[in-house]
Order: sequence, then structure tokens, then C-alpha cells
Amino acid sequence: MEYEPVIGLEVHVQLSTKSKMFCSCGADYQSAEPNTRVCPICLALPGVLPVVNRVAVESAIKIGLALNCKIAEITKFDRKNYPYPDLMKGYQISQFDVPICYDGWMTVQPEGEPEIRIGITRVHMEEDVARLLHIESANGNSRHTLMDINRAGVPLMEVVSEPDIQSPAQAEAYILKLQSIIRYLGVGTASMEEGSFRVDANVSVRPRGSDELRERVEVKNMNRVRAVVRALEYEIDRQPGVWDSGGRVALETRGWDDVAGVTVVQRSKEEAHDYRYFPEPDIPPLEIGRAWVEEIRSSLPEFADERRARFKNEYGLGEYDASLLTASRATADYFEAVVVARELSDGDRAAFAKEAANWVNGELARLLNAPEGPSRIDQTRIKPEQLAALVALFQARTISNANARQVLEEMWSSGADPDTVVEERGLLKVSGADELLPVIREAIHNNPKAVDDFIGGKETAVRFLVGQVMKATRGRADAGVAAELLTQSLEEVKAAR
Repeated sequence: MEYEPVIGLEVHVQLSTKSKMFCSCGADYQSAEPNTRVCPICLALPGVLPVVNRVAVESAIKIGLALNCKIAEITKFDRKNYPYPDLMKGYQISQFDVPICYDGWMTVQPEGEPEIRIGITRVHMEEDVARLLHIESANGNSRHTLMDINRAGVPLMEVVSEPDIQSPAQAEAYILKLQSIIRYLGVGTASMEEGSFRVDANVSVRPRGSDELRERVEVKNMNRVRAVVRALEYEIDRQPGVWDSGGRVALETRGWDDVAGVTVVQRSKEEAHDYRYFPEPDIPPLEIGRAWVEEIRSSLPEFADERRARFKNEYGLGEYDASLLTASRATADYFEAVVVARELSDGDRAAFAKEAANWVNGELARLLNAPEGPSRIDQTRIKPEQLAALVALFQARTISNANARQVLEEMWSSGADPDTVVEERGLLKVSGADELLPVIREAIHNNPKAVDDFIGGKETAVRFLVGQVMKATRGRADAGVAAELLTQSLEEVKAAR
């Protein structure tokens, strides 16, 4: 029998707020010493009362609007009870039947595949749990666990998709687009490696063409996008064998072993009633005013998909350049600031934008990827208007490609203006005949063999002599003009013989 996968994703998005979800403790737990971002509320001491973080609620609404969700007019918090040691209170403050955002959707298009629409069931607010650090002795004979409570109470948003995802490639596209949305909104880092973006995958298989929903497996412990793809591929390969052998796929939670490349059973699947949800008595329901929602909607940025399409239409960029530039909001903002720094006509602007894209995606990206120095484009010393000036110098062929790279590196290290660097280093391109002809005559005089090769029909000799001219001018000569003048001079020598 032929099977098809049915996949739904649950993504926990950690918010980059200054304080925690229900108290004023700092949410910067990763940079803090263990157990230094705690208070009676996140320690769950008796008699404390939680207070809702307004910025976290606003961030939840932003995420919901970006995912085309409806925003609840009244929402509430619930207690989700389970006895894990990393849960200080013995319950988690979450949302159950009245989430803040619901009934949304997202479109994705994996490379080489048609676009599909994936439903968003809900986006709900909750708090993160503490961290357990499992430590094994050097000889392996003993093991103990330490608890860091700093993370307890950090705001989390859970984004739950409908089971509309039909392949690992679609799941990958969904995750990458959701990461992009979170980063464009500026509400979180969405880093799987850091743990601020955690993906659980629900996957089952059914006979192809059927609308049946069979028992699903929830897969956890995936800290990279590639790990999610591999885990889904493994389950899609494993589960048909279970059904074909006459068995049933167990409703269970499995962990992903990235080294072995397999999923392993962790526990039988807990259903909602196992958590004994009931309304959080210490937090009254929240009324979400429509005026506030519209105010938040008006503040949403232009997201990567829309910006990529506009860069292609407005600036004439290709798909490759536009995709690289819009991969992060900071890069897209920087590039656009470079372009608007020059007042140009539409035609000239398109040519300038293409050249600017080459420099942002090429040489500037190379410097950003270097081990030393800033890795974020908005932290560099090179201001957008400075890069625009350098691109204009290069586009006008005032400086050579090699010298333009030298100028960029000096701008990178010192923040100097390109005009200043060019003047101080004497890098203006030499293109006038009066300046080039003496150098050309000297190159012809010092390289008789190359002259003989040209006269003998080897036109490649011109390239060698151009190299000599470039060397003599320290790269300042205009190579095209030098080649033209060299050819004329060599033809004169040839005619004289």
C-alpha cells in the first residue's frame, strides 16, 4: 500500500522581552549566572501573585496578525498541571480553550514545488520552565542534576499548525518562514541552536488519497532545522512498515537521536485531559481592544516575501540577489538605505541597485562572515551612505575593482569615508591617454618578447602587457583603456617593421 504523510508542527517561540511573563525579573537568562534572575513569583513561593507582561501580549498579537490569525476580544490564562521537576509551581500558566490568536494561515513554497497554504490553529501565551543540567562524573560512575531557575517564567508563544503539511520539504519551508517572520517582527531571535525556537513535530501516515487521521507520533529534541527534516523522513519511512506488518503505530512521544539518525520512545502520549486544565484564578481575563489591535497592525513591518517581490519589481533584482538581501530585516534595511542614499532616475537607480546588491551580498557579506569583528550588518562601521559613495565610485570606474575592495576593507576597520581613503592612498583610476601612454611605451620597451609574440599573431600578448601596465600603475590603470592603447601602439610597431 502507498502511504502519504500528515504533519503538524508545534513551535515554541521565546520572546526577547526585558522581563519575564508574570514578574519583573530580567529575561536575559542566558547571559546571567545560574539562579540570579529569580524572585518569589518565579520561585513559586506561597502567596505571590503573577502580573501579565504587556509587551509579551503585544508580541503575541503581532505574531498572530503576521500569521493572518483572528485576535480574541477576550482571552484568559489557564493552569496546565504536570509534575516535572523543572516546573517550579507544579503547573504551567498557559492558555487552553481561549487562546489569544486563532484560525490563521501561512503560505509556503518549497524550492521546485507549488505554493501551499498551511492553517494555523492557534497562537497562545505561556511561560517557560527552568533548565535541568545533567552532569556526569569524569569516570562515568555517578551522575547528578542541577537546576537553573533563571529561565522559569520567560515568555513563550506556542504556534500550532493544522496537520496540512505533506512533506519534510514543506515542514522545512514552514519553519524557515516562521523564523523569518519572528525576526522581522523583532520579537525574538528564533534560534533553534540557542533554544529560543523549539519545534515539536506531530507525524502520521495514511493510505494515499484518504482523509483518515491515524495515530500520530510527536517527535521532540530537534535543535536544528535539518534535524526536523531528518526526523520526519525517518518516521515517514518507519510507520508504513508498522501498519503493513499488521500492527498499529502507538500514540507516543519520541525523541530524535541525531547521532544515530533514529527516533526513540520517550513516553506514551499525554492527552489534554491529563493536564487537568482549569482557569488561572490569579489572573483575570484580558480584554483585547480593537483599537489596540489596529494600532499594532499598522506597526507591522514589510515581511520578507513582500519585500523580495518589491526588490525584484522596483529595483530589477534577480531572485537570487533579492532572496539574499531579504533573508534578514537588518540586511534588507541596510541595502535599501544604500540605494536611497543616491538620488537617481528609475533607470540609473536599477543599475545602481544591482551594483549595490553585488557589494552587500559579496564583499560586505565576506567581511561579516569573518571570525573577528561584528557579524550583524547594522553593527558595522560602514554607514549605508558611505557604501553608496563607494559603489558610485566603482560604478563610474573611478577606481578599479581591486582598489575598491581595498577601500572597503579600510572603511570596515576605521569607518573612514571612501573619498578620503581614495585620496590618501592615491587610488584614482588612470584612464587618460596622456597618463597611460608613457607607461605603455615603457611596457613595450621592457618586454620585446611579448611584442614579437603579438607581431607573430599571438593576440594574447596584449593581456600580458596590460598586466605590466597594471603593475606599474599599482592597479590604477583602466584595464580596458590600457588594452585599447596597447593594441594601437603595437599595431604601430608592427607597421614600422
